[in-house]
Amino acid sequence: MASEAPADTIFGRILRGEIPCDQVYADDLCLAFRDVQPQAPVHVLVIPREPISQLSEAQPEHQLLLGHLLLVAAKVAQQEGLADFRTVINSGAEAGQTVFHLHVHVIGGRPLAWPPG
Repeated sequence: MASEAPADTIFGRILRGEIPCDQVYADDLCLAFRDVQPQAPVHVLVIPREPISQLSEAQPEHQLLLGHLLLVAAKVAQQEGLADFRTVINSGAEAGQTVFHLHVHVIGGRPLAWPPG
């Protein structure tokens, strides 16, 4: 687990309005915004308002929230005009997670290779 408290991550600061973002969707449970270092023409991050540090820290009571994040990811992809897209959730530093606030990457707008990393 990261040493940085989730509320003190850059995503926590975005949620608190301390840092601006290019918002594409928001509701009571989550926020979606464009990644500042996009890996494809469309690269949006969907983050929960609740500060869960990573997917491996999610609890059974987060079941509805986790499903909601994926439904929002699909909604955002459609909103962005993507017929095909990839969702990615990195959980832990060795998996490539750099901000320890759970987030779903929505990536598309070009052919995506496999494996990704």
